[in-house]
Amino acid sequence: MELEEKIGNLLKTKHLTVSTAESCTGGSIAALLTSVPGSSEYVNGGIVAYSNEVKMNLLGVSSETLATHGAVSQETVIEMVKGAMKTLKTDCAVATSGIAGPGGGTPDKPVGTVWIAAACKDEIISMKQEGDEGRTGNVQKAVKNALSLLGELLE
Repeated sequence: MELEEKIGNLLKTKHLTVSTAESCTGGSIAALLTSVPGSSEYVNGGIVAYSNEVKMNLLGVSSETLATHGAVSQETVIEMVKGAMKTLKTDCAVATSGIAGPGGGTPDKPVGTVWIAAACKDEIISMKQEGDEGRTGNVQKAVKNALSLLGELLE
């Protein structure tokens, strides 16, 4: 059984809903979750928040957080995941923000750096993904890590 099917079963069993707030993954997590037949029972929707304006206006990420920590930070993805649950009215959510590459990296945040958060109700966990595996590889790894974090919370 694939990870997205396992998560779907857990969400259905626990009568929970999920949403996504994605930056560098561009909707790939939502696409994978909704590829499962019957996923309309537990997936409410997703927001691709590529710009800081969308992060602020739709997900409620504070301009102070973005100015202080940057879009690619633990603080930002935690605000994104909370915003997704609030805006899309779900019990759980996942959020990603990172530098997929090949450009855009800095010494502090090299290409391949992705912050990921998962939340269910009041519980939030996050992780920092590092290591450049090329744009496609970085995105695929972030999708898998985001679903794994959500799975951890649901179990």
